[in-house]
Amino acid sequence: MKVNVEIDCTPDEARAFFGLPNVQPMQNAVMDKLQQQMMSNIEKVSPEALMQSWFTFDPKIAERFQEMFVTMAGLGSTLPKEKK
Repeated sequence: MKVNVEIDCTPDEARAFFGLPNVQPMQNAVMDKLQQQMMSNIEKVSPEALMQSWFTFDPKIAERFQEMFVTMAGLGSTLPKEKK
């Protein structure tokens, strides 16, 4: 024996029928908070901010980047090495 029951109702009506709480205001508040955090942090991932944070870490980082790119290009012998 097979019985099919079709119920035509909205999600709000089904939630009310089963006695579940309406969580839509909480979801909206969480999404608003998430959006605010993302917008406040968007400045930190701009190309200018990333380059500034990379180059302020080590004063010789520009030279090291240059050496790395020269070495990758196969021109490693063209730059004089630093004497220690």
